[in-house]
Amino acid sequence: MQEKKKMALSTQIFIALVLAIIAGIALTGHPEFATGYIKPFGTIFLNLIKWIVGPLVFFSIMAGVVSMRDIKKVGTIGGSTVVYYMCTTAFAVAIGLLFANLFKGAFPVLSTTGLTFEPSATSVNFMDTLVGIFPSNFVVPFVEANMLQIIVASLIIGFALILLSDSKGNVEFTFVDIANDICMKAMEMIIKLSPIGVFCLLCPVVAENGPSVLGSLAKVLLVAYICYIVHAVVVYSLTVSTLGHLSPITFFKGMMPAIIMAFSSASSVGTLPLNMECSEKLGADKEVTSFVLPLGATINMDGTAIYQGVCSVFIASCFGIQLTFAQMLTIVLTATLASIGTAGVPGAGMVMLAMVLQSVGLPVEGIALVAGVDRIFDMGRTVVNITGDASCAVVVSEMQRRRLAKKK
Repeated sequence: MQEKKKMALSTQIFIALVLAIIAGIALTGHPEFATGYIKPFGTIFLNLIKWIVGPLVFFSIMAGVVSMRDIKKVGTIGGSTVVYYMCTTAFAVAIGLLFANLFKGAFPVLSTTGLTFEPSATSVNFMDTLVGIFPSNFVVPFVEANMLQIIVASLIIGFALILLSDSKGNVEFTFVDIANDICMKAMEMIIKLSPIGVFCLLCPVVAENGPSVLGSLAKVLLVAYICYIVHAVVVYSLTVSTLGHLSPITFFKGMMPAIIMAFSSASSVGTLPLNMECSEKLGADKEVTSFVLPLGATINMDGTAIYQGVCSVFIASCFGIQLTFAQMLTIVLTATLASIGTAGVPGAGMVMLAMVLQSVGLPVEGIALVAGVDRIFDMGRTVVNITGDASCAVVVSEMQRRRLAKKK
């Protein structure tokens, strides 16, 4: 008797997505049920992912570093990765500004009296950010889920292990690989719960906001999503096809499970384990994904950059302010730099938007105009963020293969 074929995880996640929307609409009149009894299970799922992500990033990057056995090689891959991320982020915010300016005449005129916005965190200057990257305690970065500090710690220890291997055996490499495999297996167990997590995370969002979630902000949401799609389809298709030698159709099809997960959870870091799995199935080398994707989940925020560009123009329009070319150029530069260190968790883009608005003299209170639907923005921008990370892994892997082929 032939064994029954198991339903693909991506199909399960998609079905959960559809069911969540239907259930959310049905519960629109009773959102307290969705938030009180359904959302907690989604929170449990996210908590499990957050629990494993810190150790996963730590051992994954360390395993990626030591597998190269060469600090110069790490520098080459790291340099290519950062350049790729910075370039695509600059393109992203430029696309956001372009489309926002094309459609700004259609933006609704909203009342701006009495607007207030209290950011959950304050922006810090460059030197404070630089100092904050380096951990002063081994445990605190894991407790606070500070991904930049975890990445720095894993790089330092990874480099130390490479240097140590010159005088001793490779037993320490084996330990890192085993620890990484344990984290990966734990992640695999948690990822199997994705359909349940997706349903429980998305259903309360739909129930709370209902069909009226778009309201007067429908047009600015539409512009943002047009930008998300254009950036993903044009920029990533070009990079993966020309630099990664991979069909864009194959790329997006292979990324679908991670895309659905990102859309539902609105968390780049939370989607990291599934993103790594999808990228490796698309042909990205494990040593590259182990290094590039955790780094990208922390510093590569193309979707957030688009959001900042669109919302800056929208907020300026609502306050009757015309942005100059110099101000828009400042937005591009600020948003690109601000993407470094943006936490890959829901809502972090709001703090970065405050930084961008301040850089061009726009009232930060304007964030209150988009705060109510930030979750809807966040779902789309997270999809762009993680797709950009995967495209980088594919491109860098192919570039690395070509470098090795030339040496031979």
